[in-house]
Amino acid sequence: MNPLRALGRFDSWLAAGALALMLLIPLAEIVLRPLFGRGVENAPVLVQHLGLVLAMFGALVAERSGHLTTLGAGLGAVEHPQLSRFASLFAGASSSVVCGLLAQASWTFVVSEMEVPHPLAYGISGWMFQAAMPAGFLLLGMRLASRLAGACSWRVASAVLLPGLGWLCAAHFAGASLPLWPFVLWLVAILLSGAPIFAVLGGLALALFWQEGQPLAAVPLSHYQITVNPSLPALPLFTLAGLIFARTGAAGRLGTLFTALFGGGPLGTAVAGALLCSFFTAFTGGSGVTILALGGLLLPLLTRAGFPERRGIGLVTSASALGVLLAPSVPLIMYAIIARVPINTMFLAGVLPALVMVAFLLLAGGFLRRGLSVVPEAPLRSSRRQAVLAAKWEIMAPLVAIGSMVSGLATPMESAALTAAYAILTQTVAHRELDLRGLGSALVDCVQIIGGIMLILGMALGLTNFLVDAGIPDLAVAWVQSVLPDRYSFLLALNLFLLLAGALMEIYAAIVVLVPLLLPVALAYGIDPVHFGVIFLASIEIAFLFPPAGLNIYFASAMFRKPLRYVAVSVLPAVGAMFLGAVCISLLPFLATWLPGLLGG
Repeated sequence: MNPLRALGRFDSWLAAGALALMLLIPLAEIVLRPLFGRGVENAPVLVQHLGLVLAMFGALVAERSGHLTTLGAGLGAVEHPQLSRFASLFAGASSSVVCGLLAQASWTFVVSEMEVPHPLAYGISGWMFQAAMPAGFLLLGMRLASRLAGACSWRVASAVLLPGLGWLCAAHFAGASLPLWPFVLWLVAILLSGAPIFAVLGGLALALFWQEGQPLAAVPLSHYQITVNPSLPALPLFTLAGLIFARTGAAGRLGTLFTALFGGGPLGTAVAGALLCSFFTAFTGGSGVTILALGGLLLPLLTRAGFPERRGIGLVTSASALGVLLAPSVPLIMYAIIARVPINTMFLAGVLPALVMVAFLLLAGGFLRRGLSVVPEAPLRSSRRQAVLAAKWEIMAPLVAIGSMVSGLATPMESAALTAAYAILTQTVAHRELDLRGLGSALVDCVQIIGGIMLILGMALGLTNFLVDAGIPDLAVAWVQSVLPDRYSFLLALNLFLLLAGALMEIYAAIVVLVPLLLPVALAYGIDPVHFGVIFLASIEIAFLFPPAGLNIYFASAMFRKPLRYVAVSVLPAVGAMFLGAVCISLLPFLATWLPGLLGG
């Protein structure tokens, strides 16, 4: 038996166990604090460091499941079998070497922390959690290398030699100053060959620090800093809550509710479908999950209401991208963390712009056009009151998530833990649709999603920190102001640039890399950081409908069993409509700032 394969269950259980503790510790803190005057010792810091364990071993789960984000199959998808095979081997071997480089740099960082230990709680030192970084990168490199060969002996040799080569290179050339251009050419080649994005970003960050002769440990330090950010535990916990709702009958109950509220005709079904997709994406954290969870429910409703199949697919696929602006969306939280804006302020700021984007999609996208041929349908089985009663627990979920945070009763981490616990209790006790096995599966799926995201975020922050230290944002401000003399031309150029960037970059990498570079430029034009965040997310979410990084059309193609070209054509009217909505939000800042100002955000 392959020893690397035997690690499969171990990394799943370790990452899922870390997530379970991240849920239980804040809940214990909420209960113990009023009863005994004190709760778990240094609970927030413990939870943040458990997030580091989740990130590293969750990335291993993501790799094993084939969910490490790439730019696309690239040269690995060409029809020429020999070229395709070479590209796959080149990307995998190179990524394994990068993991070895990152593992050695991480070990250097951990050794420096061991020399001056920082106790967290109960005698546990910080380096005990930090050791997950070199271990995780090394195991990830071994896992990537082991997939390059068929025979077991060759798999073991690859798993030892390739990450080992990276480790030795990082150790041998530590403190040296190496030229940048060979690394850039290599990284571009592996990106086009289908290498994971984290390896390209991490490799580029290492190369930039190497060029300056600076310590490579700065890259894992950045990964550690963002992973233990006080607000970051909200990401996996909100994602867990969304996945639990997606795995049960919540989607069906919400679909019945929205249809009952807005009616079953063409107008009502289109409005209900767009709002339901937006709401569900905000909670599940991924528009692809929404397409998979709601596509089979909504497309029959839309076709029965008179929509041609292509129009129905276009509506579901495009509307599933609109939840990015609604709380508790993961990208919304991520922007707040990177831009250092209060999370509750961003939650309030996204409400009106999200409704504007839905309105533009429905009106400018032509989904409310009259004259549809309506197919007679049976009357709704349940009344509006019955639909509300059936979905009452799902309706209350946003109040738990947003209300506890906006009111100041809970920190973002505690609010996320409450929401996840609420989802578990309502779906296990009230609806009896979630058992222990389903909960375990949701935990593993969550760490798989978050592990891949966190790996990208950590590497992207290492790259961003170098660019900021090099003064790139200041240069960008001066150059943009010389080219675009007024605020409105800048806003239009920003919308177009973000549309292109979102099509080429994974959304979380785009947030971490681009926000620190573009936010100073926006501030120089007098744009509020909250307004800029809404513009950024509104434009980036449109790119979910563009290949190669826009995954919605891939999910829709798989869900509806239609060719990729068919789905791409179906969303074209929606893309134009959503772009007009993003421009409207850009030109009307009160849409983002009015509600936070009204409620004191």
